[in-house]
Amino acid sequence: MKKIIVTIGLLAVFVKIDAQDKSTQVEEVVIQGNRIETPFSQTARDIQIITKEDIKKYPAKSINELLSFVGGVDIRQRGPFGTQADISIDGGTFEQTLVLLNGIKMIDSQTAHNMMNLPISTDAIDHIEVLRGAAARVYGINSLTGAINIVTKKEKKSFVAIDLFAASSFKNKEEGDGSGIYSGGGLQLTGNYGTDKQQHLFAIAKTSSNGQRYNSAQEGQKFFYNGNYNFNDKNSLQALAGYTKNLFGANGFYAAPGDKNSEEIVNTSIFSLSSKHQFGNFSISPRISDRYNEDDYRYYKDKLDVARSKHYTNALMLELNASLTTVFGKFGWGIESRLEEINSTNIGQRKRNNHGAFTEFKTQITDKLTTNMGMYLNYNTDYGWKLYPGLDASYLINNHWKIAANVGTGQRMPSFTDLYLNQKPGNVGNANLLPENAWQMELNLKYQNNNFQFQTGAFQRNITDFIDWVRPNTSTPYSPINFGNNKVGGVFGRLQQQFVIGKLQNIGYKISYNYLNPSISNNETVQSKYVLESLKHQLIAGVNYSFQNLSMQIENRWLKRELNDGYNISDIRLNYQWKSLRIYSDITNIFDAQYKESSAVPMPGRWFSLGLNYNWTP
Repeated sequence: MKKIIVTIGLLAVFVKIDAQDKSTQVEEVVIQGNRIETPFSQTARDIQIITKEDIKKYPAKSINELLSFVGGVDIRQRGPFGTQADISIDGGTFEQTLVLLNGIKMIDSQTAHNMMNLPISTDAIDHIEVLRGAAARVYGINSLTGAINIVTKKEKKSFVAIDLFAASSFKNKEEGDGSGIYSGGGLQLTGNYGTDKQQHLFAIAKTSSNGQRYNSAQEGQKFFYNGNYNFNDKNSLQALAGYTKNLFGANGFYAAPGDKNSEEIVNTSIFSLSSKHQFGNFSISPRISDRYNEDDYRYYKDKLDVARSKHYTNALMLELNASLTTVFGKFGWGIESRLEEINSTNIGQRKRNNHGAFTEFKTQITDKLTTNMGMYLNYNTDYGWKLYPGLDASYLINNHWKIAANVGTGQRMPSFTDLYLNQKPGNVGNANLLPENAWQMELNLKYQNNNFQFQTGAFQRNITDFIDWVRPNTSTPYSPINFGNNKVGGVFGRLQQQFVIGKLQNIGYKISYNYLNPSISNNETVQSKYVLESLKHQLIAGVNYSFQNLSMQIENRWLKRELNDGYNISDIRLNYQWKSLRIYSDITNIFDAQYKESSAVPMPGRWFSLGLNYNWTP
């Protein structure tokens, strides 16, 4: 707590600096809804944005680490370099948050443990949108507590960028884990060919680490392509393809302490082809996409004929979205189908289909009052029909104050692991599970004046048929049940400000705090995985400073989970820009805190990194 007080004290000093407060013109980010795109300043939902400028400044080298600096988002990593992470929003479970890449759903019907196995490197990202709250009306199934949409660059100028980094804890490896010190590194190569008519983005990346403790080594490769071709100003074609392979030691990931010598290899490929067409005030966009995943889990990495699990999962997605602008407002609608199948050694061969239809209407009732309402009708071949409505409204009190409210619904389908896993005497699935359903209400208030922003809000979420893995005692395997009603109430506050000091210096701060009060109504006397991991308090404080070509970003995170001790993590990044070359250095976990984010996996202590980024524009 002393470290937190020091950080907040520094922020208070910066606020009092006698500086010239100048507003800066920032390009408006457009939220990439599948049917109705909305400028960020006009949204009624609580949406946070990680910009490409933030990506350069944050002490982070993976999408997982970037998201750890977003208020309300809970990243539970099992290792550095993007090895594997579970992601949740506002006290939900890792299965209840939806991740998208350019609007394409990354749902893994085997398990959401693999959802963050993404083929995109950070240099190829334009921005990341984080939408909090139940969002079935916007994104369909599995967006029960929120959604994260990663949007890649689409620039009209050509460039080539290379990023190279090395990192180490400078600590000797553990006995039996080889020799030397724990270390790692990575390479990203990103190129773009851009004109007014077409844009083609290519990116490859590789990371390698010998771990941060016994049997935690990692190797990862990524390839990504995103292309856009404009036939004219009314018609365009988009194509996307990506592949990633991730191999890592899985010591303590799922079945500690017996899995000390386990290993996992996850291969993921995605493909998408879409087009956009404009006919006056009417637009239409069809898309076909596919996500294929292979998960090879080896309980004994040196004995592949014993306790090995192999899963092959595929999801074919078909979508058609449209919108119409009228004098009354903007109408959006769409239909989609998702065809899922799995072939697994301990789940079996399974198939199911999901079909959905969207409709929404956005209108500005007065100069100050805007509403957006709609619904999502879903049919699942295992669970039948369900309707999910939602309503957003915002009111501009004056030029600085805006109040917004929304009511949303969401659904989470049980994964194939939830339903059919058979790892006796280990974890066992439950084929009788029902889907989770949620209602969420939120009210938030926002103030903005030049470069000063303040936002606060409160929400209440109620999940019925909540799914959790439980067991009556330690000698019995975990199995999922519909555990009862899960209620979460929460409040949040965010404060940020940027100063310009003369012509050479900039300084600013950002603070966010989230408090959650989860409760579960049930009659079961069992041990629950959820209660142990639910987030209770989250405080994130950041300070940035720049002088000419030198910049510094300090981030401090304090997290307290429901039944575990809180922990405090401090990170720093230094950047120096010389023409097209940027040199950066990170120190993560400055105070060498000992903590765990997921399962029985100790996270790395203090790590040091040095990197070079070169951007060439012809």
